[in-house]
Amino acid sequence: MTLEQLKYPIGTFINPSEITPQQLKTWTKEIAELPAKISNLTKDLSEEQLDWQYRPEGWTIKQVIHHLADSHMNSIIRFKIALTEDDPAIRGYDETAWSDLDDYLCDIHQSLILLEGLHYRWVKLIENFSKDELQKTFYHPERKQKFTLKTAIGMYAWHSNHHLAHIEQAIKFKGKF
Repeated sequence: MTLEQLKYPIGTFINPSEITPQQLKTWTKEIAELPAKISNLTKDLSEEQLDWQYRPEGWTIKQVIHHLADSHMNSIIRFKIALTEDDPAIRGYDETAWSDLDDYLCDIHQSLILLEGLHYRWVKLIENFSKDELQKTFYHPERKQKFTLKTAIGMYAWHSNHHLAHIEQAIKFKGKF
């Protein structure tokens, strides 16, 4: 596999030209299922196995899980800001720098608990969006792009599956590249 394939095992996010109600249901289901899928994949892994990387110079399984908790916490906050403000600019963060902080060395179970509660609340929020709320936007200054909440749901469903594939890849290759 090439480095690009290892980085993006499911490919990059492609925003469909039309986002149907069925597509939104599929994406919402994928977001809802992520915590259980990660728990099932990692429940029998040792601390040594949690340190397996998904690609050369990539994050470990443990770092991926902590990153998902951080990223998805930021996401639900972005969604709520977009719902309560008019076309706000959101704040980015340096995810690589965050992955070097001491809390990324912690046991994954706290991040799994966080993901479970966070995704539960996030999905409840998404499932109750009106058509107008799905069209609400936020501006991402680092990407210099405006996103609708409808598109953001798809991006985070992709993000969930993207990192799930990273964990599966690390397990498949036993972190050896």
